[in-house]
Amino acid sequence: MEKIEFKELVELGLTEQDAIQMFETMVRARKIDERMWKLNRAGKIPFLVSCQGQEAAQVGAAYALEKGTDYILPYYRDLGVVLHFGQTSRDIMLSAFAKAEDPNSGGRQMPGHYGSRALNIVTGSSPVTTQVPHAVGIALAAKMRREPLVAYVSFGEGSSNQGDFHEGANFAGIHKLPVILFCENNKYAISTPLSKQLSAKHVADRAIGYGMPGVTIDGIDPLAVYKAVKEARERGLRGDGPTLIEVEVERLVPHSSDDDDKSYRSAEELAELKTRDGVKLFREKLIQMGVLTEETAQDIEAKLEQEVDEATAYAEAAAYDAPENALRYVYDEGETK
Repeated sequence: MEKIEFKELVELGLTEQDAIQMFETMVRARKIDERMWKLNRAGKIPFLVSCQGQEAAQVGAAYALEKGTDYILPYYRDLGVVLHFGQTSRDIMLSAFAKAEDPNSGGRQMPGHYGSRALNIVTGSSPVTTQVPHAVGIALAAKMRREPLVAYVSFGEGSSNQGDFHEGANFAGIHKLPVILFCENNKYAISTPLSKQLSAKHVADRAIGYGMPGVTIDGIDPLAVYKAVKEARERGLRGDGPTLIEVEVERLVPHSSDDDDKSYRSAEELAELKTRDGVKLFREKLIQMGVLTEETAQDIEAKLEQEVDEATAYAEAAAYDAPENALRYVYDEGETK
């Protein structure tokens, strides 16, 4: 007889091991992020933008995609997404320290500018939302080539006000392209609150203008996000076109290591955010379901803490690129004979 506590997983086609892997990736993202804050404050890495508070939505979404087939175009907070798609703690730390071995850019890009041809991760840029038209272009190519894949692109709610978002969404809607537009709404565009960003209640309300469905999901629940993204992927593969998914998440920390959110968020608001920490809530849920015990959860957390320790030590000791290579990757150097 099926255990009632596993009903939600079964209905989604997930196993206990799937749920544990989702939890591990969420914890890995949190541990890496917390370590990078310490390194920044110690003066060892120059800058970071944080994923804290958004891991549940990121991992839930990534888990619904097909690694090795689909293309992802993440934005700078999407640590949970790229970890699921194959980047490692060491990769992230090498990027944070801007070392030559950084697989994203050889130490040339800002942290959070993820990229890997082998993992189908398309690199972004500092101007926000430019990745939306790129994702739409990939989806167009997939449709023309009859390739069964989707392009997944993520961005913040502030970015949904940029022209790139609207132009990309319009084109995707017209041509019924297999693209998932994934808005991580943490309610602040740096220091600008949501009430000053858009007049609609939800970012997803904009979907109807582009002929696509729009849904708003509680991004603190990775299983709800998984379900929404899985359905959007199936819709895209059927040829029914794009979907706009808005996940409501919380930014638990300042916008970046150069920001002081206490200047625009009250102490009461910051305290309330802690009650919507997706990592802690999913941990509690899995224990209640019997998927995890307190002991196994602690073992996972200890294992990942050690992993981050080792990644940090490796990256800090790794070499910087040579000065004479400063212009490498800027110009086409041709194929090596």
